[in-house]
Amino acid sequence: MPTIEGTAVRKLVIACDAGMASSVLMSVQLRKHLGDVVVEHSPLDALPEDADVVLTHGKLADRVRAAAGDRPVIAYTAVVGDPAVAGLVAAIRAGEPISG
Repeated sequence: MPTIEGTAVRKLVIACDAGMASSVLMSVQLRKHLGDVVVEHSPLDALPEDADVVLTHGKLADRVRAAAGDRPVIAYTAVVGDPAVAGLVAAIRAGEPISG
């Protein structure tokens, strides 16, 4: 399972499938919480090479993991208030390891 230290995260990408507006909403929310970390949304079949961590809906997680290579993939189920997203934000802020 790929792992990265929270202090090493410079770019977080929210991967979506065509037509999922949740990634746009999620990216806006996360920019407010992560300050210096670049937060972008991207189609799952066009993940940027410089993404350090990829966040995606649980229904897409297997497909995103196949595309993400050695980068951690964190799956969420709810756009607002999801514990996986809160845990990711906390790990980045605290500099703790992120596995996915």
